[in-house]
Amino acid sequence: MHGHAGTPVPLPAREPCCCLMNAIYLDNNATSPLLPCVWEAMQPYALARWGNPASSHRFGRRARQALEDARECIAALLDAHPDEVHFTSGATEANNLAILGHAHGAHGALGVIVTSLIEHPSVLEPFRYLEKAGHPLRLLPVTSEGYVHADDPLDGARFAAIQLANHETGAIQPVAELACRAPVHCDAAAAAGKMRVSFRALDVATLAIGAHKFHGPPGIGALVVRRGVKLSPLFHGGHQQHGTRPGTEPVALAVGMAAALAWSLEHLDANHATLVRLRQGILTRLRRDAEPVLLNGPEDGGLPGTFNLAFPGCNADALLMKLDLAGVACSTGSACSSGSLLPSPVLAAMGKTGPALHSALRFSFSTLLSEAELEESARRIADCVRSLRRADAG
Repeated sequence: MHGHAGTPVPLPAREPCCCLMNAIYLDNNATSPLLPCVWEAMQPYALARWGNPASSHRFGRRARQALEDARECIAALLDAHPDEVHFTSGATEANNLAILGHAHGAHGALGVIVTSLIEHPSVLEPFRYLEKAGHPLRLLPVTSEGYVHADDPLDGARFAAIQLANHETGAIQPVAELACRAPVHCDAAAAAGKMRVSFRALDVATLAIGAHKFHGPPGIGALVVRRGVKLSPLFHGGHQQHGTRPGTEPVALAVGMAAALAWSLEHLDANHATLVRLRQGILTRLRRDAEPVLLNGPEDGGLPGTFNLAFPGCNADALLMKLDLAGVACSTGSACSSGSLLPSPVLAAMGKTGPALHSALRFSFSTLLSEAELEESARRIADCVRSLRRADAG
C-alpha cells in the first residue's frame, strides 16, 4: 500500500493493552500482539522489497538473501544448523509434518507410537489419525501437576512426541531425558521465546515453533529437522526447502519471526523476572479476594506467564463470558479447541475432577502487561467470581 508519492503508508498504530473499554489481554498463549520492532523489520519486505526467493533475478536474489538471513538467525537462536530449519505456516503444520512425516517415511511399516495425554490437539489428533491407520498408540499419563514422568518407557517406540512446555499449565516436560530412548518430536510452541531452547541439548529428531506465540506474525512457524532424519512431505509440487516443505516461502513473515525470536531471547532474563513478579502479584490478590482459588499445575518451576486457576462455585464458561463483558480476555484452554463445551483434556489427564475441572480458566500474559493492568485485572476477576457465586447461592 503506497501513497501518491510512492512512499509506504504506515499501518495504524497498535492499540495499547487497555483499549476497547479498557480491556486487558490475558490470553497470550492463544496469540500474542505483534511487537512494533518486529513490524519494523518486516515492513520493507511486505511493502517494498517483494520478490519470490526462488527467482534468479535481482528481486528474487534480494528476497532469497533476506530469507536465508532469517533462517540463519533462527537456527543460531535455537542452537541448530540453518539447513535444519524449515519454514511452515505455523506450529500446527510443523507438528503434522513431523508426526505424519515420521510415520509415512517408514514406508508403511507399523510400530508403536507414543505421546502424552496433555499434548496440543495438533499433536494428539495426528496420532489418533495414525492409530486408525493401524499404528499401535501408547498414551503416557501425567502427574497431578501436569508432568510426564522422565522414566516413562519409550523402548521399542518407532517415535514419540512430547511437548516442551504445556500450553494450559506451563509445566515444563523432561524432553531430553525421554529423547535418549527413542526418536522424539518436540512441540515447543508454548515454550519458544519464553525459555532458552537448544535443539542440540534436547537431542530430539524434530522441533516445532510458531511465531505468533512470541510476539511474531501469525501464519508462520518452523520445523527443525535433525540432519539425517528423513520425513515424507505433506505437500508436493515444489523443490523448496529440500522438498520437505515445498511452496514459496513468505519472506516478510520469516523476517518477522526471526526478529521476534531474537527480541524475546535478548530480553529473556528481564522478561522472566517480570513475569514471575506479575504471576505472584495476581495469584496473591486472587487468593485474597476470590478465595477459594485452586491452582492447576506447578506452583513454581513452570513458565511464569502461564497458569490455570479454578474458582469453585463458578461455571468456567459462564465466568469466561462474564470476564469478557468486564474487559478481561482469558480462555478455558487451547484456542484450537474453542467452542467445545467439554472440560479441558489436559486437566482431565491430570486427574482433576469436580470444581478443579469445571471452573478452571487459563491466564497467559506477557511483559506488555503493566502493574496497573495487573491490579485492575485481579480486581475484575475477583468481582466476577464473587458475583457468580452470589448468583449461584441465591
